[in-house]
Amino acid sequence: MPLTPVLTSRWDADKSWRLATYEDLDGYVGLRKALTMTPDEIVTMVKDSGLRGRGGAGFPTGMKWSFIPQPKPGETPTGPAAMPKYLVVNADEGEPGTCKDLPLMMADPHSLIEGVIIAAYAIRSHFAAIYVRGEAVHAHRRLVAAVREAYDAGYLGRDVLGSGFDLDLVVHAGAGAYICGEETALLDSLEGYRGQPRLKPPFPAVAGLYGAPTVINNVETLASVPFVIRGGSDWFKEFGPEKSPGPKIYSLSGRVVRPGQYEAPMGTTMRELLEMAGGVRPGHELKFWTPGGSSTPYFTAEHLDVPLDFDSVAAAGSMLGTTALMVFDETDSIVEATLRFTEFYAHESCGKCTPCREGTYWLVQILERLVHGQGTAADLDLLIDTCDNILGRAFCALGDGATSCIASSLKYFKDDYVALLPPEEQARLGRSLRLEPVGAAS
Repeated sequence: MPLTPVLTSRWDADKSWRLATYEDLDGYVGLRKALTMTPDEIVTMVKDSGLRGRGGAGFPTGMKWSFIPQPKPGETPTGPAAMPKYLVVNADEGEPGTCKDLPLMMADPHSLIEGVIIAAYAIRSHFAAIYVRGEAVHAHRRLVAAVREAYDAGYLGRDVLGSGFDLDLVVHAGAGAYICGEETALLDSLEGYRGQPRLKPPFPAVAGLYGAPTVINNVETLASVPFVIRGGSDWFKEFGPEKSPGPKIYSLSGRVVRPGQYEAPMGTTMRELLEMAGGVRPGHELKFWTPGGSSTPYFTAEHLDVPLDFDSVAAAGSMLGTTALMVFDETDSIVEATLRFTEFYAHESCGKCTPCREGTYWLVQILERLVHGQGTAADLDLLIDTCDNILGRAFCALGDGATSCIASSLKYFKDDYVALLPPEEQARLGRSLRLEPVGAAS
């Protein structure tokens, strides 16, 4: 299928991360246009474009910006409207299989910075922070260098491009905790506290960073904003379906011939992406895959033609998440893969709530028994019961995500679990076995 790169259009340019290269390839054109508009006009344009957050939740970006309390003309502002406004970039990419934001920051950091400036102008913020995962040392250094270039060129600091708008931007390296990808845990970490999720409400739009109104956006989301401004909302909506428009970076890894980043319109199917990636490795067949990383329910070959947009994937029983498409073939054990994912969540649980802290630990113990052939028929029901006591009961979405791979693996591949039981335990299996958690996607 013919594709026109947008987000990745500069990635193959010589020294694509440098300001000079970025400016030669229409860099900061969108910012100059944005500065001729009012902040409200920018928010309306982004709303009309249908751009939805690329961090996993898919919340409409323009709507999120509009939630920031702003002073009313002619009135003395009070409460949150009178407080400073902040913009925070969630660059704490750490979920297994997710690898789109780091390549973007490495290859084209100025597209993120330009998006940050436009977004900050739109919400009337004069301070922004990019929160980068601590282990991503190279991306952190590249962003710091790009921010320095932007300051020197007048895109950041006082009186941006003579517009009268001031903006300071800092790049902050996190401590390397997966939980800090949760937006309120990120805010706590950014403030210098231990990264743990906050109780909501209040939501960040009202009480975020330092208790002030805050917008938190993903890297790919903000990198899309300059293209929306340059091309217009109607142009942006030409990519993909009406309710989930725009270009998208899909990350293919695992048992494919050419793993990597593939940009395509939202709504592209896995079958089409596999064709671009050369298909499953020769001599093997697709067994299962993740549409949005390890925290999303598995898909199988029967889902190859599901459009990969937020609504279509949800209707099919999973989540688009971060479009981390991990591919597994018939040589891979779904139980072992599920154990590895669950070990990750048990390790990364912040420990704040009992269902997640205790539940993920016990999920690992049960799965380890099963993988080593020491499980019992009762363990399968215990696995389900443990998932039931985590799903919908954890403080944040980490607990729910930890149950997704287990629930879907039992739904599609329960025979793989049964095959790992000792023969005498297989004989004890009765019709009472539930094999699907309450609330699991069907």
